[in-house]
Amino acid sequence: MYALAASAAGVSALALAGSAEAKIVYTPAHVVLGPRSSSEYYLDLNHDGVKDFTFAHLYSFSVTTGFWGSVVQMTPYKSDANGVMGNRYASALRAGVKVGPENHFSRGGIMAIAAGTGRSANTHFYGVWANGGKGLSNRYVGLEFAIKGKVHYGWARVSVSKFRFRATLTGYAYEIIPNKGIIAGKEHGPEDDAGQPAMLGRLALGRK
Repeated sequence: MYALAASAAGVSALALAGSAEAKIVYTPAHVVLGPRSSSEYYLDLNHDGVKDFTFAHLYSFSVTTGFWGSVVQMTPYKSDANGVMGNRYASALRAGVKVGPENHFSRGGIMAIAAGTGRSANTHFYGVWANGGKGLSNRYVGLEFAIKGKVHYGWARVSVSKFRFRATLTGYAYEIIPNKGIIAGKEHGPEDDAGQPAMLGRLALGRK
């Protein structure tokens, strides 16, 4: 009985240790920006009242020259500790790609640019998310940001419509463990599996 109790206690401790390994906080969203106006939305990934990133659509038009421009971007909000995965242009990640310390982050964050004069035939496109004017659906922006001086990783799920751009944010998430990577599109950590503690308890009692 003593050995059985000790075994159960050990498995319980293991379960608790496992639950501390990862915890993803996911926030669903439905934010639509554009297409022929400037607008922005501030992401507070961990809901602590501090703005972490600016999701924006910037539109400009010159009556004098006829030149116009449309830019979709996800940029760090003020803090030098925050970054967007990619170089000048933000990466457009597929679900399942890891976002973490091994990746490169910058303060660039431009997702898609369309610029031209007059008719659409004179339009030029830049950035992976522009996709030659076709846009992309349900891709992910990798994010790096600081909470009380410690680095955390997260993602934002975005769709950019075909030109003229309409950008839609449908959710974002971050990992609460500092310096621990997160999988793009993953909304729950291992400990969110409600059946795991019960399963470990059964194993401790020699049951399956």
